[in-house]
This record gives sequence, C-alpha cells and structure tokens, in this order.
Amino acid sequence: MNARVAVAGLVILRQRPGTAKGVIFLTLEDETGVVNIIVWRHIYERFRRAVVAGRMLKVTGRMQRAHNVTHVLAEEIEDISSLLDQLLAEGTGRHMRNETRTDTWESRKGG
Repeated sequence: MNARVAVAGLVILRQRPGTAKGVIFLTLEDETGVVNIIVWRHIYERFRRAVVAGRMLKVTGRMQRAHNVTHVLAEEIEDISSLLDQLLAEGTGRHMRNETRTDTWESRKGG
C-alpha cells in the first residue's frame, strides 16, 4: 500500500529522537482519530516553519503500512493553523450571540 493521501489535523505530538538520524515523527488528530506522520530530514528542511510552529497541519504524502502500523511519509506540509483561528473566532462569536439572545429573552420574561 503506497497510496498518495492528504490528511489534516491538530498536532498532538512532535518527536525528534536522537537515534532517528534527523527524522521527525508527528501525530495529527481530527474527529475521526489519529495519524502518524514521518518527516524525513530533507522534507523538514523544506517545511521547517510549518513543522515547528504549526498547530494544525495538512500533510500530503504516501501511506505506508509496515508491521500492522500505518503512517504517512510526508512529501508536502502546509500550516493551516489560520483555519483553526477562524473556527475558534466563529465559535466564540456564535457563543456570544447566543448569550445575548438568552439575556434578552430572560429580561423579557422577567419584565
């Protein structure tokens, strides 16, 4: 299995073991589960900022299965943290609008 895939999720783990010869391991999570990402040194050097600072990433690469473990060998990494910021802002705005409506309804009910 060597299918090309694109996955996205929150970065929940970054590992750079000293014994891994420059390889970085990422774990992304979304509402369906987790995916393990392997980032080779030359890919890391190309997408360093996203790998180091990204809170939410989109990773395109090759899916590989070995010893009952499935992971993605990263080829491209995109920092999509700005989408997370939008979701948080929309969620906060929606929550605030609901509170305003509730307060208005409560004041009418009591008045």
